Amino acid sequence: MPPKHKSDASAGETAKKRKTITMEEKVEIIKRSERGEKPSSIGRACGYSRSTIATILKDKDRVMEHVKGHTPMNATIITKQRSGLIIEMERLLTIWIEDQNQRNLPISLSLVQEKARSLFNDLKATHTASEGKGWFNRFKKRANLHNIKVQGEAASADVSAASSFPKILEDIIDDGGYLPEQIFNVDETGLFWKKMPERTYISKEEKSAPGHKASKDRLTLLLGGNASGDLKLKPLLVHRSLNPRALRNVTKASLPVIWRANSKAWITLAIFEEWFSNHFVPAVERYCLGKNIPFKILLLLDNAPGHPNTLDDMHPNVKVVFLPPNTTSLIQPMDQGVIASFKAYYDEMTLRDFWKSYNIYDAINNIADAWDEVKETNMRGVWNKLCP
Repeated sequence: MPPKHKSDASAGETAKKRKTITMEEKVEIIKRSERGEKPSSIGRACGYSRSTIATILKDKDRVMEHVKGHTPMNATIITKQRSGLIIEMERLLTIWIEDQNQRNLPISLSLVQEKARSLFNDLKATHTASEGKGWFNRFKKRANLHNIKVQGEAASADVSAASSFPKILEDIIDDGGYLPEQIFNVDETGLFWKKMPERTYISKEEKSAPGHKASKDRLTLLLGGNASGDLKLKPLLVHRSLNPRALRNVTKASLPVIWRANSKAWITLAIFEEWFSNHFVPAVERYCLGKNIPFKILLLLDNAPGHPNTLDDMHPNVKVVFLPPNTTSLIQPMDQGVIASFKAYYDEMTLRDFWKSYNIYDAINNIADAWDEVKETNMRGVWNKLCP
């Protein structure tokens, strides 16, 4: 009797699982089989019996026809799109989520979905991605994310303010007669410069490693450019040490970044004001002169603590406009894909260097190279929500 009882229980469990098999799971099983994986191996990996796997494979033609005939369904996320655009979109989305958490910015499910759609469109996708709650849960599992706090809409981005601001900005641009070349945005982002990509993805394994002290590897960058996409500003980098060992014999002025330091590696009011007066204004003035256009600039900023409220009065040729609170993740240009792309390039370059010999000087060169890799079309395209 015990063996029979065990068999009945197994049958009941199998039947239960069979009822809950999604179309997405069926397609994944079929794909694994087509790659040469044995049914028994697929069953162990997916948690289904061999007979269940065999039944799905027997019906594979009907399953695939169903998927093709229902493009908008959740099942499409793991078909052909998963092989390219979706994978790249999720990679950039992972970096963006980690950056929002570093900056203690609340995110909601709808905000993640909107960001996924935005990144997908930026990658010139031709199909609609699936960004439902089920997709988000699967995405978190694939990316090995944990402790991602997805909050309610009230605590998250101000969608209404984000929707109304482009019209306000349009009036400012029209009144001032600003060209795309004269409209700028800069944004701060944290970077763990001495890391493997797993830290970017908030890896469970990396966080539990002995001696892990991420804060010592963290620096802050200020990245930005104009709406025409043809001027990327020299990055401002704030490190914890003014003169680290790797830079003892290096002239700071010769670096491809603007080097500053404080104990927290934060961009303070004083650092930002000094950057604005001594670096931003001269750089954009030279640019306008070279372009033979009037030296008048519109600078868009978020409400970060290091951005002085008096900035609009610091130079007669530079008008500073602050984005509405809690709209950064929705409409701030640099936050629409430029920073995520930069970090993806930086991760790729970091892998080329063995981490034990990787120092801050190497990081500076990779920062400059990764910033150079961000394309003009990317710099220009992120302005579409504000300047259609």
